[in-house]
Amino acid sequence: METCIAEKWGAGRRIITTVIAAALAALTLICFVMMHRSRPGMNIIFYMMLAFSAVIVALMSLQALRKTRKFRKLATVLRSCLLITLAIGVIIFSALQGLILIGARTEEAQVDGLIILGAGLNGEYPSRILKSRLDMALEFMDAQEEVPIIVSGGLGPGETITEAEAMYRYLKRHGTNENRIWKEETSTNTMENLAFSLALMEENGMDTENATIAIVTNEFHLYRAKHLAGTLGLDAIGVAAETPYPSLRILYHFREAAALLKDIMLNSSVLSISIL
Repeated sequence: METCIAEKWGAGRRIITTVIAAALAALTLICFVMMHRSRPGMNIIFYMMLAFSAVIVALMSLQALRKTRKFRKLATVLRSCLLITLAIGVIIFSALQGLILIGARTEEAQVDGLIILGAGLNGEYPSRILKSRLDMALEFMDAQEEVPIIVSGGLGPGETITEAEAMYRYLKRHGTNENRIWKEETSTNTMENLAFSLALMEENGMDTENATIAIVTNEFHLYRAKHLAGTLGLDAIGVAAETPYPSLRILYHFREAAALLKDIMLNSSVLSISIL
């Protein structure tokens, strides 16, 4: 009786593992296709899905090896090591998500400048992600008259105009005085967005050492953006744009965790948490 139950449990577990592996393989393939269609952020998601798929395949292989007398002990040790590594990974991922959630809020303050971080375009028009940032910036600027606005973003893969130019046109169409808008059109990532925007502000005579700058981006991106700004010496507050669609929000939270981990490995100061 107990043997039958054990056999049924083992068979059921193998079926579940196989289904999960197949689902991960399908998602990895979808991410690979989207990455080659130049969808922003999909390269990190693809490599994450590839890693998850590799872990599942490894667990299945080790489970099979445990049934052989020759490799049973080795497979058991390797399986334990892999499970411990996975547990550590889950803890690290949870900690990163905690940091992301800490920064996912809009702060109210009088500012001396505003930076809108670029995202992808659909043709010559802002994507849904970028449009959410621009709409939030327009709302935030109602109480910030005559404050200069830096639109920051270069020419992405497959784009015919810079993200900064697309943002400039959008803001102008919605009634923003074009003299307030400064274009930073060469950046390709968040650090460059901020560093090149800082240089642009200094070129235009702004006292950046004593200025308070608002950074407008989506809520999942704010923690990393603010603390990268801090490494450049900018006193920054966050303005959180809501990410459209729950599925996109989940996708970008995974992406941002990977990007934040990379930044932490390169620059430990990203870990500093501002309570104020």
